[in-house]
Amino acid sequence: MKMFNRRSLIKAMAAAGVAGSAFGLQACSNNVRSTSGKKVVVIGGGFGGSTVAKYIKRYDSSVDVTIIEPKKTYMTCPGSNWYLAGLVDVEYLTHDYESLKSEHDINVIHQMATSVDKAKQTVTLDDGQVLAYDRLVVSPGIDFRWDAIEGYSEEASEILPHAWKAGPQTELLAKQIKEMPQGGRFLMVAPPNPFRCGPGPYERLSMVADYFKRHNPTATIMCLDPKNKFSKQSLFMGGWRELYGQMIEWYGAIDGATVTKIDVENKTVYSEFDTITADVINVIPAQKAGKIAFDIGLTDDSGWCPVHQGTFESKLHKGIYVVGDSCIAGAMPKSGHSASVQGKHCAAAVVTDLNGLDMPAIRTVNTCYSLVGSEYGISVVGVYEPVDGVLKGVEGAGGVSKGAASLEERKQEANYAFSWYQSITKDIWHS
Repeated sequence: MKMFNRRSLIKAMAAAGVAGSAFGLQACSNNVRSTSGKKVVVIGGGFGGSTVAKYIKRYDSSVDVTIIEPKKTYMTCPGSNWYLAGLVDVEYLTHDYESLKSEHDINVIHQMATSVDKAKQTVTLDDGQVLAYDRLVVSPGIDFRWDAIEGYSEEASEILPHAWKAGPQTELLAKQIKEMPQGGRFLMVAPPNPFRCGPGPYERLSMVADYFKRHNPTATIMCLDPKNKFSKQSLFMGGWRELYGQMIEWYGAIDGATVTKIDVENKTVYSEFDTITADVINVIPAQKAGKIAFDIGLTDDSGWCPVHQGTFESKLHKGIYVVGDSCIAGAMPKSGHSASVQGKHCAAAVVTDLNGLDMPAIRTVNTCYSLVGSEYGISVVGVYEPVDGVLKGVEGAGGVSKGAASLEERKQEANYAFSWYQSITKDIWHS
């Protein structure tokens, strides 16, 4: 067997670029030194975790890779706003792990990881199994700061849903939107920074408006936001005026719109701006790293996980890697695309680490499409590279949709959004 070497990895990653780094890894798959017997455990089977597992196996099939994921199917947050508008169904957004098992020889265990013994390098599951690992990857997504707003709790989310983790919460919010009285009010309480999917709340407002325009045209939509600006703001607001007139009202921190208290029973929220009662209230809470990251001791005072941003190895515990929403990745936003790309780089870092080699320098990317209407899309692309250990945007690379565009151009971007979704989910779970 030919020896894996750093040069082949650099050549492949440079040729393919960030989005194609996986292609580069695949191209090198015949040049890998056997690491037979080495075990990698991945906690979390979402965009980041599934990608890490798949690309470790593509790169070095001799590594024994196990995913720990309690859910047998995974409903994605990307695209869940489209479900609220009735543009896609649950099946479209739901993916299983059969391809990862059968095509990539990955062991998938549908249990909850309850603890990690870093000294013994073991993970304990809720059924009592204990798994040994040589390297551990953690991709737990986000958790909520339930104490951030007085009166709002996990129990309250069953009445006023957050729908920020796709699944039953998404279906609950969709049901409430459909059953809202004609001419009623939908209110969103937006989250503070940092949070999963920067444009997500504003795409959600758009998709709710798209639904109301067809089924409840006298309804109103209000957003109370603790921030003064948000991702793609001018594009969203331009689209709202163009498609929905005055249906959507947005108020920021400068207006006093930071919500401090919620009366769940009476569906009323309190802020300096006003006291507002609504028929449907969507509260997206403040966020932090997933619980297991705290349990393992991977978080700092910010509530997120500091990592070496060229490898995604934890700064707090050598041999443990963190990808996706939970990690601190400089200017790189928290998104499904970021998690997947980080997963590809992390896979390279884990395999080079197991082979005793240095990880090549990385350049990475995030792409985010948003629907303002069913046939009205906008996008942003960012390219990032480590500068003094921090991922920063590459000057002159990336960009956003142009402000003045025809409806045909917006329609093309909407089509690109659906193509992006199908492409990235196929790459992670179905090929």
